[in-house]
Amino acid sequence: MPKNNRRDFLRSAASAAALAAFPPAIRRALAIPAAQQHGSIEDVQHIVILMQENRSFDHYFGTMRGVRGFGDRHPIPLASGKPVWYQSDGTKEIPPYHLDSKTTSAIKVPGTPHGFSDSQAAWNQGKFGEWPRFKTQYAMGYYQREDIPFQFALADAFTICDAYHCSITTGTDPNRIIFWSGSNFNPDVLARGQNCTDTDSEPNNLRCWIKGALPEPGYTYQGSAFRWPTIPDVLETAGISWRFYQDPNNNWTGAMHGCLAFESFRTAGMESPIYKKGMANWPLERFAEDVAKGELPQVCWVLPPSVWSEHPSASSPLEGAEFTAKVLNALTANPDVWSKTVFILTFDENDGQFDHVPPPAVPSYNLDGSLGGKSTIDLTGEYFSDPEGKYIHAADTISGRVRPWGLGPRVPMYIVSPWSKGGWVNSQVSDHTSVAQFLERRFRITIPAISPWHRVVSGDLTSAFDFINPNADPFPKLPDASGSVQAVALQSTRPKPDPPENPLAPLQESGVRQSRALPYQLEVEGSIQLDERFALNFRNDGSQGAVFHVYDKLHLDRIPRRYTVEANKSLNDSWSLSDRKYDLQVHGPNGFLREFRGETGRSGPQFEIRLAYDSSRGQGFLRIRNVGKSAPKIRIQSNEYFNFVQDVSIAPREVYQHYWSGGSNSYWYDFSISTVEDTNFWQRLAGRIETEADSISDPAMGRLA
Repeated sequence: MPKNNRRDFLRSAASAAALAAFPPAIRRALAIPAAQQHGSIEDVQHIVILMQENRSFDHYFGTMRGVRGFGDRHPIPLASGKPVWYQSDGTKEIPPYHLDSKTTSAIKVPGTPHGFSDSQAAWNQGKFGEWPRFKTQYAMGYYQREDIPFQFALADAFTICDAYHCSITTGTDPNRIIFWSGSNFNPDVLARGQNCTDTDSEPNNLRCWIKGALPEPGYTYQGSAFRWPTIPDVLETAGISWRFYQDPNNNWTGAMHGCLAFESFRTAGMESPIYKKGMANWPLERFAEDVAKGELPQVCWVLPPSVWSEHPSASSPLEGAEFTAKVLNALTANPDVWSKTVFILTFDENDGQFDHVPPPAVPSYNLDGSLGGKSTIDLTGEYFSDPEGKYIHAADTISGRVRPWGLGPRVPMYIVSPWSKGGWVNSQVSDHTSVAQFLERRFRITIPAISPWHRVVSGDLTSAFDFINPNADPFPKLPDASGSVQAVALQSTRPKPDPPENPLAPLQESGVRQSRALPYQLEVEGSIQLDERFALNFRNDGSQGAVFHVYDKLHLDRIPRRYTVEANKSLNDSWSLSDRKYDLQVHGPNGFLREFRGETGRSGPQFEIRLAYDSSRGQGFLRIRNVGKSAPKIRIQSNEYFNFVQDVSIAPREVYQHYWSGGSNSYWYDFSISTVEDTNFWQRLAGRIETEADSISDPAMGRLA
């Protein structure tokens, strides 16, 4: 047998052996190749969407290898000066702790508060710090692989998004309304440059909670009806087939159905397309029949009953896994349908479960009415106005009564399809409007309610797919998810999963994941101004907008500033100094970090530092220019990824450049530049250079938090 043929044979034999060990539905999913006619998104003929309930990303996947979890090397600082893990309940610190399903009833962890007031208070406009105070101690609990094996295996087999956020820092209805329409506040009011109040927005659960039953006596509704078009309205107008698969009388009294807040659904007659496709009874069994017959609509949503929803207290990860497996069983029963289908599984919001990544959001207002940050795009209308303070916690006094709508904390997001298999991570910032934008991209429609700011910051999910060469990777085994009800009942007899007296720092699995290319080309440069203020220039040379978070480490009692910078734009801001000192930490997407620390002075060290790269040669380089009047010796040091330390002296107005091979480290970098003989100057630059090619996750993650 020729050498190449023998290698291919052995590879095929190994893949076949692995596939043979899978449960039947997953065996089919992994064995069925993607249908390729166009080699583009046009090959997707069906999009199936399941939104589960109330889990944060860290709560499920903080320990998973190759994602931005508990091994994050760049956690934000708290007011105490400690990293973000050291959350307080108001009296003591409760860092993240393991919800051990072997010894406690942790698999059905109690639910936590998750309304607008407690969510705003826990977020604290970006300061964090007291998550368990407003969300209870259970907010800090997390699972490991052995607790939720199906969820880990699904992520290992397909694609997990570790920068997917819920859209709003609050609860179920507001996030489901935006998921099904593109906004939870009136886009007409936004277009007029005004902020919405609760009369034309949904800050808390109200409008989706119904009484009654269908078809008789019918639903009765709460709150006024919204009138902007939902995504189903847009699809119907465009002639794109769609359907809700649900039991309308077992969808948690309407809470699963974000369209029930809208006039087009509330007034739909029984013979109307909206009622027939979006209000009638289409059980999961009919979903399976439609797949088997090749009659699945182009877009459909699956609404779970509460017991299968994964909602803490009402459901569990085990029951959510079994429900997900049922959906996958149905989809993979017809290979022709599965070969053309994208299955999107996400969660509406985080409940009160802690997540450590600061949500990209518009700038918050300081108590004096000033805006804590800037934006290259107009932000008028992107805030919730609560003039009477009805929705603001009494202890939440850091800001006034005008609050940012979003984004909110990260939630799990799986993209399961023949084009996203192989255990990838996608780290492009996205949120619930991203699913809508994916529908726009595929079907050439426009969902008008999505705000301009969301379009700038949140991607359309296409970076998570390989439409050109999707049929290459083998897959790990997915465990059997059946028998969840009995398993939960057994575990419920065990002690409650309270935090340990002496919690251990959470461990993240070591190793990397395949990581999709991202659309970011970001840089932040610092300089001392003539008036001895310290200035930052935020630059975005990529194709997607980004939010930068700036923490002033000399004033961690203050709200961090946030900056939205559109693609191919830049902006500047400056800081007054404390005793001629500055210490700023800047966070951006996918581990982007810049730190600036030093002292001002006319004769002190002053350098302009820029990081750039040449992707054609596989090189990165640091460009350091001395703009001061002295020539102190500086040290350039690689903190991770490779060994490099060099001391140099740069004369005033001279430039020094340091080149390195980026390809050997998949373009991850972490450099510090400092004066050798004193502490008057120190900068750090870390992140990943994007080259439009797929890479790996941060190889330095996966250590003690």
